[in-house]
Amino acid sequence: MEYQAKELFAKHGVATTVGKTVETAEEAKAAAEEFGGVTVVKAQVKAGGRGKAGGVKIAKTADEAFQYASDILGMEIKGLTVNRVMITPATPPEEEYYFSFLLDRSNRQYLCIASVEGGVEIEEVAKTNPDAVKKIAIDPGAGVDAAKAREIATEAAFPEPVFEQAVEMIQALYQTFVEEDATLVEVNPLARLAGDKLEALDGKVSLDDNASEFRHPDHEAFEIREEADPLEAKAKDKGLNYVKLDGQVGIIGNGAGLVMSTLDVVAYAGEKHGGVKPANFLDIGGGANAQVMADGLDVILNDAQVKSVFVNVFGGITACDEVANGIKGALEILGDEATKPLVVRLDGNNVDKGRAILEELNHPLVTTVDTMDGAADKAAELANA
Repeated sequence: MEYQAKELFAKHGVATTVGKTVETAEEAKAAAEEFGGVTVVKAQVKAGGRGKAGGVKIAKTADEAFQYASDILGMEIKGLTVNRVMITPATPPEEEYYFSFLLDRSNRQYLCIASVEGGVEIEEVAKTNPDAVKKIAIDPGAGVDAAKAREIATEAAFPEPVFEQAVEMIQALYQTFVEEDATLVEVNPLARLAGDKLEALDGKVSLDDNASEFRHPDHEAFEIREEADPLEAKAKDKGLNYVKLDGQVGIIGNGAGLVMSTLDVVAYAGEKHGGVKPANFLDIGGGANAQVMADGLDVILNDAQVKSVFVNVFGGITACDEVANGIKGALEILGDEATKPLVVRLDGNNVDKGRAILEELNHPLVTTVDTMDGAADKAAELANA
């Protein structure tokens, strides 16, 4: 969230005002009294467009901060409930800029995007005046030193009064990006304040979980578990790669590419079966043993929206007979908790053995289908029924 991003910025020397983040209107009033003068009350949710949604207000007094916090706390912004607000001294920008570092996967490098005509309407600027949005490639091996930062500031045309500050801030933001193993560091707006002071008025940071788990144990503090989707939290605890979606057909597959393809074929099949859609993304990877399969089914079957489950596995390193035994063992482990139909499509290594195991099992909830499209159609049909 923004307040957490600002904490990371401050840690790496980025000029910003952290403010105070509170969860009650009374605490908001106390923070406003502490800061004195005019303050900003900002909703803290992981979504853009908070201002347009009424989640950002300028309070002239502590009593106004109390009232605005009362209004904002509990409101929904893009489906997310606001449980906390950040209070900061009001610092009206004289000019607004945009700046970010991100991972450019297609070119296997980093990318800097900057605009001195940016600010909160950067998307509109990109449409109407694309030349004003500068994109500068960053070699990950070389990084961003003072010379590169100066090159970026020159390319983006930062004004002379804040140019040297921009050079320093660019280096600090890059340090945040690299040292925290982020995939995105964004400041919008990066503001020129009175007295030609450059400050990050907002912050957005996306962290790479694959790095966080072993290089940054402190990143765990950024996760607000009580606000996480309970099924996603449960899956994470079990080491599963799971994302909840808004559909009726539970999906289990081995390999991210296969699971993504499965989402597509289920969505397509669902069009002729009442418009049912995929309920989740769940990649069990290569180790589809009984416990992994049971853990996956346990998560999916506890989703009240799920009406059927599609298990789509291509046997490679993990053979199809192992997967079939995993399904058999999972159903034994879950027992009466397994109440929704499973459609299983197996292909690849030891597929005949795998299908034979499921045929012998002859479980009333399990239907085997040889093709991916056919299995998707069956799963959609059962979900609609």
